[in-house]
Amino acid sequence: MKFAQPAGGLLVLTGPSGVGKGTILQAILARYPQVWLSVSATTRGPRPGERHGENYFFLDRKTFMDQVDRGQFLEWAQFAGHAYGTPSGPIQSRLQAGQTVLLEIEVEGARQVRHCLPTAVQVFLYPPSLAVLEQRIRARGSDSEVSITRRIARAKEEMARASEFDHVILNGDLNQAIADVEAVLQPMLRTVSSP
Repeated sequence: MKFAQPAGGLLVLTGPSGVGKGTILQAILARYPQVWLSVSATTRGPRPGERHGENYFFLDRKTFMDQVDRGQFLEWAQFAGHAYGTPSGPIQSRLQAGQTVLLEIEVEGARQVRHCLPTAVQVFLYPPSLAVLEQRIRARGSDSEVSITRRIARAKEEMARASEFDHVILNGDLNQAIADVEAVLQPMLRTVSSP
């Protein structure tokens, strides 16, 4: 799927599981309410506190794969035994209307977005170390030992591809990482809002 040249801008926030994408995302949305967050779909079950349609669209595998077959995702990938995808229709509508869209997705999905929407600005969040990343994943308390092992192995592969992205931001100090993402986002807001 290729998108027409959008009037709005798409900022893709990616990085390994546990790097802090969600935390930085929430800080950015609180400071920039005009930015629209795309909600992804997944076949995994909700974590405590997550709500359907707000954090994710929680779908069974058959429904998800039917949507893949109908070309309804901008990108999709398998990760840690579950499928994740970005519904394309809402993003296309927002971009054509001139809105800035923020997309938080896994690294493989971000690579797919680059092919169908090369004007998207892609930010890769990098952890201070694999040990810190593992501590963050364990602190969530929602992953089995097998899942943690898979996530760490995947993180090593993803970190090796960081140079493919437009911006690589270290998330060692949270406030600095938020400021660095803001610095990428702000020119996109000015560009979109100008006549």
